[in-house]
Amino acid sequence: MSDSSPSPAPQPDDAPPDPARLDPDALDLVIVGGGLAGGLLALALTRMAPGIRFRLIEAGRVLGGNHRWSWFETDLAPQSAGLLGEFPLKSWDEGYDIAFPGYGRTLGTSYRSLASEDFHAHLADVLPDGSVMLGKRVADLDAGGVTLADGTRIAAKRVVDCRNFKPSDQLAGGWQVFLGQHIRCHEPHGLTRPVIMDATVDQLAPHGNGAAYRFVYVLPLSEDEVFVEDTYYADHPRMDREQLASRTRAYARERGWRGEVIGSETGILPVISGGDFESVIEDLRIPGVAIAGSRGGFSHPLTSYTLPFAAANAREIAALLCENPGTSAEELAAFCEERARRHWRETGFYRMLSRMLFEAADPERRVQVFEHFYGLSGDLVERFYAGQSTWPDRLRILSGKPPVAISRAMRAMISRGKPFRLEKTA
Repeated sequence: MSDSSPSPAPQPDDAPPDPARLDPDALDLVIVGGGLAGGLLALALTRMAPGIRFRLIEAGRVLGGNHRWSWFETDLAPQSAGLLGEFPLKSWDEGYDIAFPGYGRTLGTSYRSLASEDFHAHLADVLPDGSVMLGKRVADLDAGGVTLADGTRIAAKRVVDCRNFKPSDQLAGGWQVFLGQHIRCHEPHGLTRPVIMDATVDQLAPHGNGAAYRFVYVLPLSEDEVFVEDTYYADHPRMDREQLASRTRAYARERGWRGEVIGSETGILPVISGGDFESVIEDLRIPGVAIAGSRGGFSHPLTSYTLPFAAANAREIAALLCENPGTSAEELAAFCEERARRHWRETGFYRMLSRMLFEAADPERRVQVFEHFYGLSGDLVERFYAGQSTWPDRLRILSGKPPVAISRAMRAMISRGKPFRLEKTA
């Protein structure tokens, strides 16, 4: 069931009529952005509210871009798991490994992964004919529809903005920088389960010679195919692609995985530690336009995961429109905005941990923060990734011998966070 529906917004007697609501050909909904959030919303509407006529508009040539999304089975509510279960997934039910300088460990949680090409192929197959527009850049959007870069106007009763995260000087934090390579090995690689975090590697920054928390992430996609990703928690959103690709290939060679690179991806994601969220909302707000996805703040502040929240938003928006098909653009915008505020409130603990990482720990010692965390119980780790840590979980995470100086930890706990450094990628 969806959250309670907002009451209809009062309209002034002299308010001009909305052209989209007078146009019999106006769509019920336009989704701007065909990434994870937009694609899942389109799928949820197709399954849960088939009477809604929608259009999904994506600037790129494919839905989902060039990504691999992965998650723990316990990250998703059953309904969200059903939505993602439609896609062809890679699944591992034997658990996963982690490795730190002080210890290694296997945890039993099942793991899932979805490639963007499979995301695109499935949506292209199941979404209604004519509901997807690719290679179309949106120049403007408002409560009555969108205007494309070529001047085409698409009228709609509601618009949902699912475009990418927009950096803001009203937010604080650091960055997760990564480069992954899909390697087809000449011989079987021998892995049977994912390595979610191998932090035994040198703690190097993703550029230059400085330090940052670094780990390597490995997925065995088949007997002879493996995905190897070099990941960093860094103060700057800078990436030396050539250097990271070289490090990734070296990691594979050291383990005897020789072969050809058949695919790759890169990313720079925000790790949010604080900020003035009301100012962020105000900067992003377009009257009558709903905002979902990472642009609306729907991510895990420390891990940068978006998938569980994208799936939940998709289901809730589809359920609202199914149960209340007369929901106005303003009501839908208010509905999503309130969900964003609630998400911000509920994830405050993880922003505080982000401050501990970026403000209390020196870059070369950040590995100790994660090493301490992964020594805790598997159930606690599951709830952490799902964004559902209990109060006992939080006390347990913060207890014991701290991996950082107590005085710096105390300052980080009450800090508003370091403003984002918004340099361009190298």
